[in-house]
Amino acid sequence: MQRRALIGGLAGLPLAAPAITRALAQPGFPDRPLSMVLAFPAGGGTDVAARPLARIMERYLGQPIVITNRPGAAGEIGFTELARSKPDGYTIGFINTPTIVTIPLERPQARFRLDDFAPLLNVVDDPGAIWVLPDSPIRTVADLVAEARRRPGQISYGTSGIGSDDHLAVLALERASGTKFLHVPFAGGAPVRTATLGRQIELAVTNIGEAIGDFRQGMFRPLGQMGTARWPVMKDVPTFREQGFDVVEGSMRGLAAPAGLPRPVLDRLADAARRAAEDPEWQAIATQLALPLRLLGPDEYRGELVAMQAQYEKLWAAHPWRD
Repeated sequence: MQRRALIGGLAGLPLAAPAITRALAQPGFPDRPLSMVLAFPAGGGTDVAARPLARIMERYLGQPIVITNRPGAAGEIGFTELARSKPDGYTIGFINTPTIVTIPLERPQARFRLDDFAPLLNVVDDPGAIWVLPDSPIRTVADLVAEARRRPGQISYGTSGIGSDDHLAVLALERASGTKFLHVPFAGGAPVRTATLGRQIELAVTNIGEAIGDFRQGMFRPLGQMGTARWPVMKDVPTFREQGFDVVEGSMRGLAAPAGLPRPVLDRLADAARRAAEDPEWQAIATQLALPLRLLGPDEYRGELVAMQAQYEKLWAAHPWRD
């Protein structure tokens, strides 16, 4: 925290005060290992980003971070576990948009709400994309729409679950083009990849960061990306908007803790997370993984999530998604 220094002999006090406050409020935190809950399977986009970041965070916290994958129900299982954990700073996790706000909308029985989380640091803001196998005759979004009109409701696509950004993106394409596809939900991006490579489904709908490795190896081919502008790493791939279809979707992925966390503990965790995300080693890993980074601190991150919640509440009221 930057503060104006006082003049004279008091110059050092404003800088020391926050550290003293933190020490008095939570002496020795953390003094034991932490748990990081991931709501999606090993090998997916969240997992491959979280593991190296957690390892680097350990340096700045001075304690190990044990990762636990709790996949299922489009993230509901893992998000619920995180939300219901003790708010003492020893359980943290990744939360993903839009499911962190869409699940409570579509499932009134869900045991968490956005207010059950204390955002720490957003790390990734990953545009969506639709991918096909290299030998597919479909090469553009227009080709896909034309094929969907020829075979209504028959072209299968895999996503990380009902209400995920992948699912909502295809629903937006259906509305924009007057078409219908066949949705096959999975527990995360990794099983979508497996099913597509095994030709069990025709389309993989995942974030760019989840499939760019396969793209670089010639295993997947993108039809378009769903950002507002072309991502520089895939500058030759046009957006959906450029191809005449107003579809913009993606997923923010960031760290959060259960709500009710004491502010000094929240600040300690957020500081460690940011230092890890700015660490040269993590930056090199993020570049290697082609992760679209967007760092947001606790308050700015919460503001983005609250605005997103309002956006999807309006969408749900107009176009409720069930499958």
